[in-house]
Amino acid sequence: MEITYKDTHDFTREELERLFLSVEWSSGHFPDKLVTAMKHFSTVFSAWDGGRLIGMVCAMDDGIMNAYVHYLLVDPEYHGNTIGRTLVEMVKEKYKDYLRIAVIAYNDELNFYENCGFVKSKDASPMFITSLWT
Repeated sequence: MEITYKDTHDFTREELERLFLSVEWSSGHFPDKLVTAMKHFSTVFSAWDGGRLIGMVCAMDDGIMNAYVHYLLVDPEYHGNTIGRTLVEMVKEKYKDYLRIAVIAYNDELNFYENCGFVKSKDASPMFITSLWT
């Protein structure tokens, strides 16, 4: 297994559908929307095992102060290989001069993000208006 990383916004619907459904994210049921979404993110870094998309991180930013990590996902078959941490480090490097990098983490992922340097807010909570179930 040789993992490579890319800075690209171009993915097929099949690549995105497979990856998002591998982590049971409802977004995977809308692969055409995901293809379009990837083209609009400020930053997309992806991890590949040969020609297979196995992980990605997507971020949005305001161009100078704030960046928000929207997606970070790694195919469960590849968990434990530092792929997620590497993708986070790529985002941290890109946005190193920004004042804030934010992420909304599910509770069972808090330890991962804390180990990557994020700190849980004591006075803020994420809020959503959504029709996605994950």
